[in-house]
Amino acid sequence: MQYRKFGKLDWEVSALGFGAMRLPSMEGSEANVDEPQSIQMIRYAIDHGVNYLDTAYPYHLGQSERIVGRALQDGYREKMKLATKLLSRSVESADDFDRYFNEQLERLQTDKLDFYLLHGLNAGSWSKVRDLGVLSWAEDQMARGRFDHLGFSFHDTYEVFRDIIDAYDNWTLCQIQYNYMDIDHQAGTRGLKYAADKGLAVVVMEPIRGGRLVRPPEQVAKLWANAQYQRTPAEWALQWVWNQPEVSVALSGMSTMGQVVENIAAADRSGIGVLTANEITLIDQVREAYQGLNPIPCTKCGYCMPCPSSVEIPRILELFNDASVYGNLRIRRLFYSGPRGLKEEQRADQCTECGECVEVCPQEIPIPEWLQKAHALLVPEEIVPNENP
Repeated sequence: MQYRKFGKLDWEVSALGFGAMRLPSMEGSEANVDEPQSIQMIRYAIDHGVNYLDTAYPYHLGQSERIVGRALQDGYREKMKLATKLLSRSVESADDFDRYFNEQLERLQTDKLDFYLLHGLNAGSWSKVRDLGVLSWAEDQMARGRFDHLGFSFHDTYEVFRDIIDAYDNWTLCQIQYNYMDIDHQAGTRGLKYAADKGLAVVVMEPIRGGRLVRPPEQVAKLWANAQYQRTPAEWALQWVWNQPEVSVALSGMSTMGQVVENIAAADRSGIGVLTANEITLIDQVREAYQGLNPIPCTKCGYCMPCPSSVEIPRILELFNDASVYGNLRIRRLFYSGPRGLKEEQRADQCTECGECVEVCPQEIPIPEWLQKAHALLVPEEIVPNENP
């Protein structure tokens, strides 16, 4: 296992971290986790050098923390650093900080955490927990020895990311979605470098874009086949992340023992600057090939915003493109109409076809037509109103 700097801490983290978000499940139920296999996978990873494990309150509908707690018995807790997260979006009052945290310690069967993160921050959830006093609460918990370091995970724009970092001097780590397709998405490469320059450890989630980069379409597969040194698509994605000095650890949400074994072997081969210039160029070509598969030629320039009807046009077009290129429609629908998705007033069915967006679009995209198609695709059938009862 290769190890890397973890921000300002006098401790090195394994290149690969275990993300307990996609544990093996049975019978298609997220909450029905295969506990024996999950424990075997976690312990195998720790036995082979993985020393960072990430979970969160809602993963597997609350079962992830419980299974992680059981996996870390028999001396495994002492072999690694444990991170979990406050469910920021569900916090309604300052009393919830203690309520969630105490429940998490009980689930994890520990009296102390190494890292505690504010989960999935965006502009709205950050302002809410900040105004409720989460930073002073966290400092009190750290002073009492209940966890060692505070951080946050993030899903919003670069500008919001920068503002959150600048709002508090004692962040230890941040967790961002980052892969070779998301260099300009959310925090992106700018955010990665900004956080590292501020001395934060950067934990990368979704280095394989939730598995969507594992099964490339034919055009992309041909590019990989031309590489002088052959790797699996998953390893190409991981090595691209590990190649960058600002990255501390790449989390992988592994669902099988085979994935654990494969990713540990890849981590053994990892390092800063491992990829050659030709290989980096190849990955750039792969990115361009994926982007060329998008049915909507949207560049997210933002000229169409703000929409007079408050429709989140670039985000909706992006979700439609992602669903078309990568599949996994369930996830795209969650981001569109799920609890963490767009608000009803931001969705495509609010478009009045006024045409203002079409007039200013540099790509001359017939946006209202695509919004109709996107809404039809992204709204799950079970919540579409029945107009013929």
